[in-house]
Amino acid sequence: MLEVISMNQCYVNGERTMFDPTSLAHLSKEWIFLISFETKSILLLCLGPFLIPLGIIFLIYMSALFLLIYQMIFKLKGSYCSNTLDDVRLILSTMWNKFARFWNGYELHGTENLPDGPALLIYYHGAIPVDYLYFLTRYFILKRRCCYSIADDFLFKFPGVGSLTTMMCIIPSSMEECLNVLKNGHLLGISPGGVREALFSDESYRLIWHKRKGFAQLAVEAKVPIIPMYTQNVREGYRVFGKTTLARWFYELSRLPFLPPYGGFPVKFRTYIGEPIPYDPNVTAAELAKKTKNALQSLIQKHQRIPGSIYHALKERFH
Repeated sequence: MLEVISMNQCYVNGERTMFDPTSLAHLSKEWIFLISFETKSILLLCLGPFLIPLGIIFLIYMSALFLLIYQMIFKLKGSYCSNTLDDVRLILSTMWNKFARFWNGYELHGTENLPDGPALLIYYHGAIPVDYLYFLTRYFILKRRCCYSIADDFLFKFPGVGSLTTMMCIIPSSMEECLNVLKNGHLLGISPGGVREALFSDESYRLIWHKRKGFAQLAVEAKVPIIPMYTQNVREGYRVFGKTTLARWFYELSRLPFLPPYGGFPVKFRTYIGEPIPYDPNVTAAELAKKTKNALQSLIQKHQRIPGSIYHALKERFH
């Protein structure tokens, strides 16, 4: 029985109909909420892969801040490379190691190939070398030794991280300084591909070294072995947006790493350390560079699914 109450309100068996202004207002609020929620979800899905790499930078700055506070509290003085900071190195290494295990299920294989004396560690450069940071921290936990590392000049232009890079024994590229590191019995990590490989390599894991052989000349002069190293699925964890011919041309002109990385997917990371290539006085720098490139490419082909797949890398992580 329909009973008309007014021009804009009616009841059917005591229930309010859709023509009630209160019901319309409530319905409008629900639609606004759903549209707002959907918009925020879409923005999060679009921006999320670009925000996680920023989170890594945030963690690095937090580590630098922790180092500064630790140094002020305990009034530590002297060089950041000295053994007086081994305690804080161990704390930060443990924190990063826990993050590596939690986020990427990080594993390190082949540590028996790392000598106690000097050697040159040649590794594949991912879009964001967070896997190499994982290695540095795990290596310090296992060996209580620092692995020195060569970094691109632009890294040292970041404000506020100078003390952290020095404490982690990250140094600019210099033949003289690299020779000193090796002659003092340390392990030295170098990526011949560097930023170029980080930006323009892809899920095929091709090495972009051009004709670089300075690392091989360094090994010949220092008379040390070369050890190849690569991290499985590093390209599935982080990738680079905007790789075009124009972008490559601009990079070669400016040498600025301007392309934005994205990703941060919690894929499985396994770092593999290959067998050493021993020093041979009869091998030239050019021959040694080619031999090293072949060894690293073989290590990648042995352990990496090519082309890389984010889906399969995630499946490995949560298997």
